[in-house]
Amino acid sequence: MDTSTAAGLAIGAVADLLLGDPRRGHPVAAFGSAAAAIERRCWRDSRARGTAYALGLTAGPVFVGVLADRATRARPRSRALVVAAATWTVLGGTSLGRAADRMHVALAAGDVPAGRAELPALAGRDPSTLDEAELVRATVESVAENTADAAVAPLVWGAVAGLPGLLGYRAVNTLDAMVGYRSARYERFGWAAARQDDVANWLPARLTAALTVACAPLVGGSAAGAWRTWRRDGAAHPSPNAGRCEASAAGALGLRLGGRNVYGSRVEDRPVLGSGRRPEVADIRRAVRLSRPVWLAAAALAVAVRLARPGARP
Repeated sequence: MDTSTAAGLAIGAVADLLLGDPRRGHPVAAFGSAAAAIERRCWRDSRARGTAYALGLTAGPVFVGVLADRATRARPRSRALVVAAATWTVLGGTSLGRAADRMHVALAAGDVPAGRAELPALAGRDPSTLDEAELVRATVESVAENTADAAVAPLVWGAVAGLPGLLGYRAVNTLDAMVGYRSARYERFGWAAARQDDVANWLPARLTAALTVACAPLVGGSAAGAWRTWRRDGAAHPSPNAGRCEASAAGALGLRLGGRNVYGSRVEDRPVLGSGRRPEVADIRRAVRLSRPVWLAAAALAVAVRLARPGARP
């Protein structure tokens, strides 16, 4: 059994549950700043240049993870502590819930401008023209999608590949958030970053949907509705992964998601996911209550996977 990595994953998940993200000196923020500086120097309107950028910046954290893995191979306590620190750093389940809760507080008070100010912490949409209903929908959709991106996926990669998986996944996801969206600047340069993220999240997104089905009854939701909506509507979404998470959450909560999204100068008309009512302000907290057991179940599965693996040998 690989008890040291399993213990580290468990400790890191508990740290995220209780503390949220590190408040100062967050390594992911430092990585993002470095990636932005490198992009300013190397950007070209070229898939080849963007591919080199994405692969090179992903390789760095993976290499650090490999070195840390080898350095702690014969020291199980050190391995557990390093894995715990990495897991806490790359997880964002609690911070996602807190960001959504701030949106709930603003909208419950009728303060739409405050809600618009909170949206960038949750989604990349232009909030300037969004009303209460659209802010609620954006938040519920973001909680559903980012339960996979911010919490389930890092845990999956930690279970599969240990320290290199934890650090490498967070690099992939951060680069996708920075350059992977479609725009005049990133249509070609960001192509590889977006494709990396699609591949890295393929399994975690589907695990998130499956765990949403399993956990729905724990929060008064419908397992049957989550399963049915996931299977019927999940593939209609333009993302190969986000639709599975959003559709299963819509079905679990009895909601209808989808519609027009504005990202600066780009407008996307998203398909309808679910056959329930449109989300209301109170549904933000329902979505957060559903998200928490989903990613905690993923943490338990990640620990179990590591415990089932042969232990590291010196």
